[in-house]
Amino acid sequence: MEAIQCFTQARGKLLRSVRAFEPHKLISNEHSFFFYIFFSYHVEKIVADGDDLVVSEGSDLAAADQGGGGSSSSAELLKLEELARLLQAEDVELLLQRFVVGDDSADMEKRLRPYIDRVRGYEDPEAQEAARKTVPVDELEEKALVPLAKVGNFKPSKSEQDHAFLIQLLYWFKRTFSWVNAPPCEGCGGETLAQGMGTPLPSELRYDCSRVEIYRCTRCSEITRFPRYNDPVKLLETRRGRCGEWANCFTFYCCAFGYETRLVLDLNDHVWTECFSVHLGRWMHLDPCEGVYDEPLLYEKGWNKQMNYAFGIAKDGIYDVTKRYTRKWHEVLTRRNLITETSLSAVLAKLTEECRQNFTFEVLSALEDREKREMEAIESDLHAADDASVSLPGRQSGDKEWRISRSEIGPDDNGSFSSSSCPVRVCFDEHVTKIYDAFSPILSLLADNSVAKLRALEVFEIFRELLEKMRKSPFKTRRVSLDSASFGTPPFVHQLLPSFSELLNALSLKCEHVDGKIDISLAGDPVKTSLALPVVLDALDDVIHNLRQSDHFGSDVLSFPLLKSNRIHSGSVLASGEELPLGIATAAFDGTRETKWEEPNGGRGCWIMYKVPDGQMRELVAYELMSANDVPERDPMNWVLEGSSDGGSSWHILDEQTSQLFNNRFERRTFKIKTKVPPSNAFRFRFLAVRDVQSNSRLQLGSIDLYASCN
Repeated sequence: MEAIQCFTQARGKLLRSVRAFEPHKLISNEHSFFFYIFFSYHVEKIVADGDDLVVSEGSDLAAADQGGGGSSSSAELLKLEELARLLQAEDVELLLQRFVVGDDSADMEKRLRPYIDRVRGYEDPEAQEAARKTVPVDELEEKALVPLAKVGNFKPSKSEQDHAFLIQLLYWFKRTFSWVNAPPCEGCGGETLAQGMGTPLPSELRYDCSRVEIYRCTRCSEITRFPRYNDPVKLLETRRGRCGEWANCFTFYCCAFGYETRLVLDLNDHVWTECFSVHLGRWMHLDPCEGVYDEPLLYEKGWNKQMNYAFGIAKDGIYDVTKRYTRKWHEVLTRRNLITETSLSAVLAKLTEECRQNFTFEVLSALEDREKREMEAIESDLHAADDASVSLPGRQSGDKEWRISRSEIGPDDNGSFSSSSCPVRVCFDEHVTKIYDAFSPILSLLADNSVAKLRALEVFEIFRELLEKMRKSPFKTRRVSLDSASFGTPPFVHQLLPSFSELLNALSLKCEHVDGKIDISLAGDPVKTSLALPVVLDALDDVIHNLRQSDHFGSDVLSFPLLKSNRIHSGSVLASGEELPLGIATAAFDGTRETKWEEPNGGRGCWIMYKVPDGQMRELVAYELMSANDVPERDPMNWVLEGSSDGGSSWHILDEQTSQLFNNRFERRTFKIKTKVPPSNAFRFRFLAVRDVQSNSRLQLGSIDLYASCN
């Protein structure tokens, strides 16, 4: 602690020296000024108040750590030295800025003021209502609740629901808004080439059109206009543009749904959104163009963007939020050459005061308190160590050549957010096992009644069609009806329905047979039904596929893989790496085709480990792997499956496979354990190679299912 105090004193002395410098003397003595700059950067010497202690490049700060008992590790001391260098570099840049940066406060104010009016426009109640009507709210609410249920949270708080809904709103916007490189020809739909700029027409000016781009069709030579609208209500209609239109319209949507929002203006040519998350207790970054949230270092670390100024513009003022988006503040300072920091603070304070002039004392007090906490958090994070285990992608929006010209494409052009340091994750997948088990009584009844294969297929196809119809209905009031004659004669229907009761229970549904109709409706928490429906639909596809593959249908075929019993569930998972946020390790065990586990560096080898809950010992008899939705080159080809009887301290081989090929997407491959193996409480797949290791560095799997003996 004394080392830190010593350094703080030293920095304070340096800053006081900066404030005491007389500009006219420094300017008249150019050599003295640049000697100071050179000295600060290359000698790295700071002298503390009250003694002769020196912190220099050759020092490990041990001399300054008097009374510390030598408890600090050398790594911590090196980090402290690095922090000292960074802070000193920042101080020097601030000093330099005083003499080389102009003080054009009027220009900066003129630049920012129009955005205040734009953000104020988001508050129009009629416009907000128009925005909400364009959003499938019921669908997004369901999509927000299901991920929470997947981690065991079936009773989320309002703040958790609001946070999850905001993320789904972002994803929906990304899917439904269009990026314009060059607009298609309005005459024939052909490709167009830029011809320059045009003058906005009166009809375009009505919607705050700032400029118009002119394009000529390469096929028919017709002219197509691309007006750059700033009116967010007009953008609800056009639903296209570039980052300006995207951020403008998405920020408006966020405001329409009651979120505190900021339109973030990056003076180095980008725009995005910030929303205050009550759940996180802080402001959260959202980029609608990229479909990315809470990754403020995306631009600096992923895009290699040279940040300078980023302003958060809200109805209550303008905030300089640049420090949230950098870990290289000393470098950013070298590019902040439009206005001095002191003058910038004055401009922002003036504009913010205007925005707040009619606010009550209570509101002002709350804002000032939150702003103080926000700035403290930003300053605390500014020099935090970078998480090297997380890689961020280059820019994905826009034409590739355009991104390359801006040097924003990054080292990896596949849009990958990946982590090589995965946490242990818990599977909440008991419903998957219950659904698999629930097919047994249905199949057994059909077999016992000597139902023909085609008739059995028809029963499952009708049931699947019914559930698909239910899936598409509003999730809070799901209900479907079917003429019972579709299943056969009335006696057969009455005999068949009870066999479906276990499956319906697993789906939190109930069935009533009234007046010749079968009514299926919610029997419990609608979120549990939402979570289970994709699983049962995929399982039905698998049952139908296996029935079609069989020569006949009868009691003799009621075995694995048609019957999937004793699936292991509710374990914990750890992997060598994962894709964030949608390709995490537990996605391999959630029973649906909608997700997958993706290992960004798994092409030449990776692993995933599953621990049975409560250390239970299970004898593995079979397992299934399912290929993912795309890119066959990422399919596993060679692997080893191991078991452990001591929770992962030692391993024994259960199965080995080589040269395995998945011929289709979502193809399930079944592998039986051929030899008697000891019970295990942990299992590990070591994937040794993927299908094409030369052109691909990744591994992906749609699902992994482990099946234990009945004992």
